Amino acid sequence: MLQTDNQKTNVPADYSDWLVVSDIDGTLNNKFRKLPRNNYNAILDFTQRGGHFTLASGRAVSSLERNYRRVTPNCPAVVLNGAGIYDYDRKKMLWRSTIGAQGRRFVRDVYEQYSGPFHRLDIGIFFDDHVYIVRSGLLSLGQMFFDKTSHEVTTLDQVPEEGWMKVIFWSNPVTISAFKKHLQKTGSHGMTFMSSSPWSLEMLQEGTNKGAAVLKLGEMLGVPREHIGAIGDYYNDEEMLKKVAIPACAGQAPKDLKAICKYVACHCNYGCVADFLGYIRYLADGEKKRG
Repeated sequence: MLQTDNQKTNVPADYSDWLVVSDIDGTLNNKFRKLPRNNYNAILDFTQRGGHFTLASGRAVSSLERNYRRVTPNCPAVVLNGAGIYDYDRKKMLWRSTIGAQGRRFVRDVYEQYSGPFHRLDIGIFFDDHVYIVRSGLLSLGQMFFDKTSHEVTTLDQVPEEGWMKVIFWSNPVTISAFKKHLQKTGSHGMTFMSSSPWSLEMLQEGTNKGAAVLKLGEMLGVPREHIGAIGDYYNDEEMLKKVAIPACAGQAPKDLKAICKYVACHCNYGCVADFLGYIRYLADGEKKRG
């Protein structure tokens, strides 16, 4: 952990013009989905000194809230991999990017190929805080169970037409790989696709991702882009890390993700968020000292 000049001299620091955003599993939490104590302490110290801290996740509102309340964030969170910005204090979605008609038609095309090449794909359609599982299996229902997400198993015709935030397709890695190749041949269908695991592929409206939402949040808070940092651990964090000025990743992240980061923190099991916040404080204190 980096030690800043303020830590050495016990001079209070003000980080109110900085924003740090963290992914959850494999970043804020360790590999056992537990919160390292040093992460909690570092976040508390940073926010008490005015720093803006929050979470960015693929989870829906209530599923993310359990992790949000475990630490001391002090600004809205990025939910559903960037499809929304939610204020937990006001209990209000401040901004959202929903899937348009072209994307909804694409999902129907895949859905109707149940007996075709993608019949092994589970399909879940995410709204702000509820998921419609229109093709279910162990992978889709397993994620709903572990994330404790409100959901129902139904048919596509029963899903509301408006308000789709994101869609997840689940299957075995072979089928997911074939699905990706199909997308390469047929085009993006006006959508953004991202890998969140070897067993799933997520779909959002074109241009929607954690990175775009984090920058939008920075605008809302009045934080300059050069003072926005983010930390993640997997490819669904890639756009977030590319867009912020100070990208970082957990020590166990893939090598090509590390390559785009300015800071590689320790393994998530040892408190990589605390490690990164130490680096942010080092940058902030150094900037103020030079100024």
